[in-house]
Amino acid sequence: MHRVGSAGNNANSNRPRKEKRLTYVLNDTDDRKHCAGINCLAVLKSSVSNGCNYLFTGSRDGTLKRWALGEEAATCSATFESHVDWVNDTVIAGDNTLVSCSSDTTLKTWNCLSDGTCTRTLRQHTDYVTCLAAAEKNTNVVASGGLGGEVFVWDIEAAVTPVTKSSDVMEDDCSNGINGSANSLPVSSLRTISSSNSITAHSTQCHGYVPVAAKGHKESVYALAMNDSGNLLVSGGTEKVVRVWDPRTGLKTMKLKGHTDNIRALLLDSTGRYCLSGSSDSMIRLWDLGQQRCLHSYAVHTDSVWALASTPTFSHVYSGGRDLSLYLTDLTTRESLLLCTKEHPILQLALHDDSIWVATTDSSVHRWAAEGRNPQKVFQRGGSFLAGNLSFSRARVSLEGSIPAPVFKEPTFTIPGTPAIVQHEILNNRRHVLTKDTAGSVKLWEVTRGVVIEDYGQVSFDEKKEQLFEMVSIPAWFTVDSRLGSLSVHLDTPQCFSAEMYSADLNISGKPEDDKVNLARETLKGLLAHWMTKRRQRPGSQASANGDISARSLAHSRIEVDGNAENDSMVYPPFEFSTVSPPSIITEGTQGGPWRKKITDLDGTEDEKDFPWWVLDCVLNNRLPPRENTKCSFYLHPCEGSAVQILTQGKLSAPRILRIHKVVNYVIEKMVLDKPIDSANTDGTFAPGLGGQLQHSAVGDGSYRSGLKPWQKIRPNIEILCNNQVLSPDMSLATVRTYIWKKPEDLVLNYRVIQGR
Repeated sequence: MHRVGSAGNNANSNRPRKEKRLTYVLNDTDDRKHCAGINCLAVLKSSVSNGCNYLFTGSRDGTLKRWALGEEAATCSATFESHVDWVNDTVIAGDNTLVSCSSDTTLKTWNCLSDGTCTRTLRQHTDYVTCLAAAEKNTNVVASGGLGGEVFVWDIEAAVTPVTKSSDVMEDDCSNGINGSANSLPVSSLRTISSSNSITAHSTQCHGYVPVAAKGHKESVYALAMNDSGNLLVSGGTEKVVRVWDPRTGLKTMKLKGHTDNIRALLLDSTGRYCLSGSSDSMIRLWDLGQQRCLHSYAVHTDSVWALASTPTFSHVYSGGRDLSLYLTDLTTRESLLLCTKEHPILQLALHDDSIWVATTDSSVHRWAAEGRNPQKVFQRGGSFLAGNLSFSRARVSLEGSIPAPVFKEPTFTIPGTPAIVQHEILNNRRHVLTKDTAGSVKLWEVTRGVVIEDYGQVSFDEKKEQLFEMVSIPAWFTVDSRLGSLSVHLDTPQCFSAEMYSADLNISGKPEDDKVNLARETLKGLLAHWMTKRRQRPGSQASANGDISARSLAHSRIEVDGNAENDSMVYPPFEFSTVSPPSIITEGTQGGPWRKKITDLDGTEDEKDFPWWVLDCVLNNRLPPRENTKCSFYLHPCEGSAVQILTQGKLSAPRILRIHKVVNYVIEKMVLDKPIDSANTDGTFAPGLGGQLQHSAVGDGSYRSGLKPWQKIRPNIEILCNNQVLSPDMSLATVRTYIWKKPEDLVLNYRVIQGR
């Protein structure tokens, strides 16, 4: 369980706690496209005769986009980015308020015509929010439903109006500045839901707006619908029944039985008398709420029905679902037509004049001809069939091979998306990730810069993975997933600080070749470079914030200050993130819950309320948490029969990343230096004997300066072996241990002199 991380609750506490993580999502080059399936659609028609119409799309990539619609064009005019998980549904409330819901347990409100800034985050659900419904004429009413049987009815205007607070403490506890505009708006909630869905009750609660709870669902809710005036709400889900509610009170008025599987889509006519339901039992049912009974059932589909849209008069219904097919059905005559078949399951439909927008599990959106204002026109083309009233009747027909021919072969217009990543593998060097997308393209990403460094095209993923295999051992300092259709890179403390490399191996010029570079620290500096610049530009903010973090961190035991502090603000080339397609950060601080923003949209005001303390401590104060396993212990013995002996009784210790050529240097030093060999060497470069340290700055570094590798100058010629295998001078101790030693015990290395070169 995540607890709110503040200085107060852990100074004297020994309980283990999971720190907040920082995730960054890598964006492909074209950020104007979705990169995962489209879960929802909403059309905003212009109120003036030749004004611009807009289509809003919500995606599994966590964002919504606004498309300005032309005759044969659609331009992405805004991206709405703040949700941290799939966007599951969206509705337009009133003239220009967009409401979205997500698997991150929140609803968010946006101004439809804004640049994409979230105006409010509504937290009341404790699990995924799956569906929304709005009242056409009562413009403030929006209902939300989700897993766990939760249904809430919101007065959006009341929910979005900031509630005045009685004290500063209240403001702090409830504010949500990260998602708001310049003036921070309070979160309307009685509780803050943390990313693990556990409820964290604040000591001071917001005396804010609370939605009406419609209680009675025992299981998950997947579909909602409301009539125009907002005085009738229907819901459906895994209980297989349609429930009818009074949204003003949250009281149940009736329950309609008939479906034999989950209810996935619902529609109400404008008056609220008739209801259409689509189910995983493949049936569409028409209900008369006045008579509380099912009037008709339509067997049109051969698999789950996931999406419904009706003509304005409720005379015809468009339906789509898991069988990849879009049908048009006359509710009176029961005539049905297959309009088109897609390559992906249909998730949502939006009728727009004589066209219909179709959203699927693919990242593109298609517009098909639909004759929404006069659907009989389509039936005149012929090819219709009579919908049966038993679910197996369509299944049986399809088995017999008499599948109707689709009326339309091609969509009239397509808004293309970017193929979603469906497979990924972190390579051994722990900087590169190999991915494969839905189009079969295999790409190589560099996570420390957030860019594609190689596009291999359509090749075998497994073969490419084998080709790119390197025998190196670097700790797993990050994890990745592709749930949002792109790569999300997760950093968790203290594990993320476990990987180091020499600056020479990262080709960082202007830095001593033996300087150790902490990969996570440099990555965080790269991600927050824009934020740091903005922060420095803010008058008088630096000192106070720094002091705050310093005091705050004293509560956390044993903090190491990184020795390379003199370059703490410089971002090295291997860690420079693109500003053309910048990654987005997903994280949370002590207040307001998780949020998501592009790194170039951070304005420098974000602080501990928004970022995990350990991120700020690393970037601002150069401090890293204590790390484990950065050292490797080993024994150094002569090979059997070797005449050369050096004085190293007992165990040696060195950084995991130390190269074998340094061990060679160490052996030569012991053989050829005429110094007395004792543990108290003034230069401290090595200390033989039990527990002796073999530092990474071993003697013999001078040869770096002349351009030749150290081991190319060494006389006599020494070989280091492990398990009777000669080791490459470039190997690190960690690599030898992982791939050649392969035992849990301390590593044993052997050395021998080779005669001649």
